Amino acid sequence: MNFSRDKFLVVGIQKSGVSAAELLLSKKAKCYVYDDNESPAVLAETKKLQDLGAVAVGKDEVFSLLREIDVLVLSPGVPLDHDIPLAAKKLGKRITGELELASKFVTAPIVAVTGTNGKTTTCSMIDAILKGNGMNSVLCGNVGTPLSAVLNKITDDSVVVAEVSSFQLETVSSFTPHISVITNITPDHLARHYNMENYVYIKKRILTNLKESEYAVLCYDDETVRKAGENIPAKTVYFSAKTEVNGAYCSEGKIFYKGKYVMDARSLSAKGEHNLLNALASVCVAEILGVSEKRIAETLSDFKGVKHRIQFVGNYGGADYYNDSKATNTDATVKAIESMSKPTVLILGGKDKGLEFDSLFAEIKKSAVKSVVLTGESRYRMLDAAKRAGFENVSLTEDFYVAIELAQYLADEGDAVLFSPACSSFDRFTDFEQRGEEFIRTVESMK
Repeated sequence: MNFSRDKFLVVGIQKSGVSAAELLLSKKAKCYVYDDNESPAVLAETKKLQDLGAVAVGKDEVFSLLREIDVLVLSPGVPLDHDIPLAAKKLGKRITGELELASKFVTAPIVAVTGTNGKTTTCSMIDAILKGNGMNSVLCGNVGTPLSAVLNKITDDSVVVAEVSSFQLETVSSFTPHISVITNITPDHLARHYNMENYVYIKKRILTNLKESEYAVLCYDDETVRKAGENIPAKTVYFSAKTEVNGAYCSEGKIFYKGKYVMDARSLSAKGEHNLLNALASVCVAEILGVSEKRIAETLSDFKGVKHRIQFVGNYGGADYYNDSKATNTDATVKAIESMSKPTVLILGGKDKGLEFDSLFAEIKKSAVKSVVLTGESRYRMLDAAKRAGFENVSLTEDFYVAIELAQYLADEGDAVLFSPACSSFDRFTDFEQRGEEFIRTVESMK
């Protein structure tokens, strides 16, 4: 890529696309921008980019422009089977993404974390441990701030902790972290990736460029992830909640790293087996980077979890309310359900991603869930799965706010209300964060 000579087209004017365009403009590159969504927010961001020197193009111009550009930069929300990248591929144009683009300007070591679930929590744990050790950790990526937006904070003594999604991994080619972490791989985003085989292939791309001097930190308890560590040149370090492995593991309620005692697992502030696995992954990364067991234990004992992931909102009418808006697939919701000990009213539903829900309702039947409220685009398919599982305590509503009212009505004193959708938010909200904030606002207004 030659920034002074090449012409770039950025498609998708959301967080990542805006940051990519700003980076290109700061390098004096010729930058065109396009988004087929003409919402007020997108138009406002487009205007800001135009003021910086970008050239905005419309639907009538974008395909003819492809012949003139050298590089197409896709936002993570734009799939490779969209008409524009398909046309660019036919023309032999280079296709990349914001993560790949920004990584070319990073000389500091990158810790990249992917996986179906646990990415944000694991990244946040690693970031907290490194900062607690006095290190210049820079948290970015899918967790909220694009890598290109934090380049000015990164120095040679930094450690970049980047959450990486499957959408971002679609467009990487030379991206090479110092440490790559895969937390788990379970079905998700199948509407985008077509099938599980392709989804696994894309997730494993985080390991593709690792060399002998780099590390792959992998979950031994997940067979798909465990096998991803076979026949790669990088140093493979496993973590496990069940088995003594060559990295971090839990034995008799204690956490060890390569035989060295780290801490009592019961001292973890973030509860649940899923958080134990997140902690074990973060232990591996911290140990590789030279952090002491004492410092790791102190940080993980104080770590309270992340917003929108089984987040306690408050007690209203005698029931505890939890916001788990980040649960955008069935595996995440199952983990949330498993953490509930009180009789629970579960609110499910959102954008239908083509996942199967039979296994979810099989787990619901075995859990503390006493009733389910279904809402959103996926509600009828979920209702069919509930019927097949023989789970009868189901209410149905299209309206998000009515779903919360129904849950409030169904919850008795001493119960819990868990909002854990098992679906993405895009049927009604911009992202899971907006959805979670709206749930919190609505619950808090019930006082």
